[in-house]
Amino acid sequence: MKQQPDFRDVGCGECANGALLGFDFTMALQPIVNTSTNSIWAHEALVRGLNNEPSGHVFANVNDSNRYRFDQTCRVKAIKLASELAIDTMLSINFMPNAVYKPELCIRTTLMAAEQYNFPIEQIIFEITEGEKIVDYDHLKAIVQYYQQSGFTTAIDDFGAGYSGLNMLADMQTDLVKLDMALVRNIDTDKIRQTIIRGILQVCLDLNIRVIAEGIENREELKTLQSMGIELFQGYYFARPSFESVADVDPALFAD
Repeated sequence: MKQQPDFRDVGCGECANGALLGFDFTMALQPIVNTSTNSIWAHEALVRGLNNEPSGHVFANVNDSNRYRFDQTCRVKAIKLASELAIDTMLSINFMPNAVYKPELCIRTTLMAAEQYNFPIEQIIFEITEGEKIVDYDHLKAIVQYYQQSGFTTAIDDFGAGYSGLNMLADMQTDLVKLDMALVRNIDTDKIRQTIIRGILQVCLDLNIRVIAEGIENREELKTLQSMGIELFQGYYFARPSFESVADVDPALFAD
């Protein structure tokens, strides 16, 4: 029989310490830059092991019985770290739709953490990864709407990585869409990908959705996407994820 999630209230301090998870983890931060203002616009919180092991090392411990608590702990750890580092940009947190049973209940720990660590909720972005198989789209739509009404920004991550991207966008309009790195790779020489991305940009423009291009690895990719009108970028070209710290971005990378 499938184990049911534990819905007991857990304080922010307990969540930050991975209470009852049976394992612990931490976060790395990767900047998202705005090339129109030559500044860091946001930081994405990415799961890491305590010794900077990759996310896969951590996710190997996640299952149906602890998914809810893991999702809650991720949020608290990200907010706590952002507060400790005095981050004044947006903070992007990945969330697991299948771990959110009732958005009005599942958001309470996030609100408590934001209050405890004095981090404004209007600076928090919740990213839905297209890589996670969505069981109930109506439920996900309700989550997105509730988060937006609560003052959070929402995003679809890895857009274009799966088969459900456009259907997801038709059912729910998030504030942001993050283009998957597979679409971005070698965009400067790939006419087909350029055509696809132009189509996505037009759809997002019509829906008043901002686009972030992730996975930028070189200047040629950056310049091509800038010429299409994209302003927000993330990738190794600017900075790799920085373990429990804020990465430095070389100002020269913004220069024309």
